[in-house]
Amino acid sequence: MPVVTVLGPRQSGKTTLVRQAFPDHEYINLERPDQRAVAMEDPLGFLETIGRNAILDEVQRTPELLSYIQVAVDEEDRPGRFILTGSSDFLLMESISQTLAGRTSVLRLLPFSMSELLARPTFDPVAAATAAPAAPAPPAPPAAPAPPAAPAPLGGTETSPIPDKWDCLWRGFYPRIHDKQLNPSRWLADYHRTYVERDVREVLKIQDMDGFERFVRLAAARTGCELNLTELAADAGISQPTAKSWLTALRVGSLVVLLPPHHHNYRKRLRKRPKLHFLDVGLVCYLLGINEASVLANHPLRGAIFESYVVAELVKLFANQGQEAPLFHWRDATGHEIDVLIDLGTKQIPVEIKSGVTVASDALDSLLWWLNLSGNSNDTGLLVHGGTDRSRRRNVTILPWFLA
Repeated sequence: MPVVTVLGPRQSGKTTLVRQAFPDHEYINLERPDQRAVAMEDPLGFLETIGRNAILDEVQRTPELLSYIQVAVDEEDRPGRFILTGSSDFLLMESISQTLAGRTSVLRLLPFSMSELLARPTFDPVAAATAAPAAPAPPAPPAAPAPPAAPAPLGGTETSPIPDKWDCLWRGFYPRIHDKQLNPSRWLADYHRTYVERDVREVLKIQDMDGFERFVRLAAARTGCELNLTELAADAGISQPTAKSWLTALRVGSLVVLLPPHHHNYRKRLRKRPKLHFLDVGLVCYLLGINEASVLANHPLRGAIFESYVVAELVKLFANQGQEAPLFHWRDATGHEIDVLIDLGTKQIPVEIKSGVTVASDALDSLLWWLNLSGNSNDTGLLVHGGTDRSRRRNVTILPWFLA
């Protein structure tokens, strides 16, 4: 494609990524008032002066420029000519769909995944679900102990040690927190303030900023739960249409995701409640006033927060491959429930999520119930738990919380 557009929430690493991937492209930051003014006042002259290949950062600040980019790439259709980045919002997506359709690939960059933080291979749920149980190792003959092997490097970086679970989730996965070793509560407070006071005010023209912030915090308290929009609107003291609009702002801003219920009948899928998940659990902790990892470890919502963490990891897995995540949740009339159902078309992988370190004897009940449903040809599942053990029970692979 002549244009590649990288979208994602603020501070997810878009600028760093594209500048490292395309070091020979001229870099233009449209957040700078002087460069933005030139691009808006004389777009043709602006495009003529930036050279053959360019990175246009924060292009949502000048959506009118996209029409001129369309003309430029139609005249010279060269792959990778323009690399655009922007925070996902209504104005940018609308402009892209109207002017650059068929001319751009749209990629979505979310904050770090756990495999990126640990410098480990990307988690593969299909391989994990179908993996055969490891055979027990035969007893070793008496011999002198061999020196320990060095960890295998990945991309020039040795595999990182496994961090504390609750500390990792409390910090969240925004790159700057880890790169600069920042206090997550302080950084996320500034991040949230920037999002509320700038992005939302500019895009949705919200006047009741206190009401919107109250709505966001109430939504954070419902992460990992079925979404009752009427109840959420009532608790926030706003109308249901307003709640729907504000929730859409969170979704387009890549802060939350909704998992629809899974049914064989597609029309039924639209009639049931989706499940709400925030895509960064560190932000959830800030919004809920969880100011230390030890508080999260004993918090009544730790199970729901842990579930949202796993869902976010699955969303990142597909987003990093340029795909929409085919994730659903499943629940029948008798109360049996599957936390996440990965629908790959010809195969569905059920995923159960438990924050506890120990896998109780009844933890697999819902998975086995679903696998044994009449007419269900799927025969494997995954259970992600809060411990470090990896094993296989019956047809279910049990994975540690860091998904490796």
